[in-house]
Amino acid sequence: MGAGMNETPSGERLHIGFFGMRNAGKSSVVNAVTGQDLAVVSDVKGTTTDPVRKAMELLPIGPVVIIDTPGLDDEGTLGALRVEKAKGILAEADVAVLVVDAVLGLSREDRDLLELLDERKIPHLTVMNKRDLLDRIPENADGVLYVSAKDGGGIRELKEALAGISKPGGEERHVIADLLEPGDTVVLVIPIDAAAPKGRLILPQQQTIRDILETGCAAVCCRDTELAGTLDSLAHPPKMVVTDSQAFGRVSKIVPQDVALTSFSILFARYKGDLAELVKGAAALSALRDGDVVLVSEGCSHHRQCGDIGTEKIPAWVRSFTGVNPEFRFTSGGEFPEVPDARLVIHCGGCMLNEREMKSRIGRAVSAGVPIVNYGVAIAHMHGILKRSLEPFPEVLRLLEN
Repeated sequence: MGAGMNETPSGERLHIGFFGMRNAGKSSVVNAVTGQDLAVVSDVKGTTTDPVRKAMELLPIGPVVIIDTPGLDDEGTLGALRVEKAKGILAEADVAVLVVDAVLGLSREDRDLLELLDERKIPHLTVMNKRDLLDRIPENADGVLYVSAKDGGGIRELKEALAGISKPGGEERHVIADLLEPGDTVVLVIPIDAAAPKGRLILPQQQTIRDILETGCAAVCCRDTELAGTLDSLAHPPKMVVTDSQAFGRVSKIVPQDVALTSFSILFARYKGDLAELVKGAAALSALRDGDVVLVSEGCSHHRQCGDIGTEKIPAWVRSFTGVNPEFRFTSGGEFPEVPDARLVIHCGGCMLNEREMKSRIGRAVSAGVPIVNYGVAIAHMHGILKRSLEPFPEVLRLLEN
């Protein structure tokens, strides 16, 4: 079952990554914190071979994704790959917990990870496990807690400390609420997508509807084939129309010019990515040449179908728009590859990724000097309607006009 309207999507949950040396008791601490046998526990070093994720409610924090990672000191070729996977989790970890054997103390690998956490500004705690083996339990210091996964000592304090550093700071993010006033009407154009599970809306649509309703506004949903009749039936024009990117061309011809129009993908580019950077990346489409590598990347894995947007529609639109024949490469799921030989990355809307990972992917592309754009921005640009779709965001629209 996918996330229902009352469930918190994985991409919206706080991601807590647990890291540590093999046999520091990391998996035991995970199990003690969650109250579940989430992680395999063994006296044999290196039992955790791949990151293990579990979405759950964790009091007093709320909806979270707990991630147990391989040991930082794994050995051999496979071990090195596991260590890289563990470090790769930093791209999505909102909070990190470093579990250390209190008897052995901090290792070189532990110190390296702490430096990396500081460098990436990831809130973190150092948990000294196995305090039951110490002659004297030191007092907890700032960011350092002594616990025993074996007898449960200090676990409650650890959960409270996690809640303390997990509280979101800064400005509250919205999908669409900050663009609306209570009482507004928003029309959502939702074509019935063959790739969406039967009987369900995809996550961006669900989250946009929730945001509209929680703002005290009305959400009117229809397919693109019923849009004209829906607009005619309203007593007053809607404040905004939000459409699926694939129907943008058809929808833009129906929506009056004095009604704001944008797409779910553009809303989500702003919500959990960097809309300005993605708009800059759209310009790279016009500079593509025959044979240039274009990486089409999706944040989730789904069954490829006839007419799939990533592998079929995007390449066809790019070839038609540019008049050239680039080399397309495709990735999906949790792995985002290095992009040094790509001339452009075209990424999905990232509805299954959390904000930190989506921004990390954008940052990694930009750091490599590779422009990045998402599906919605690219589609709007290639159909000549990007300027109109950015009218609700004047500060980003100015980037196109400069």
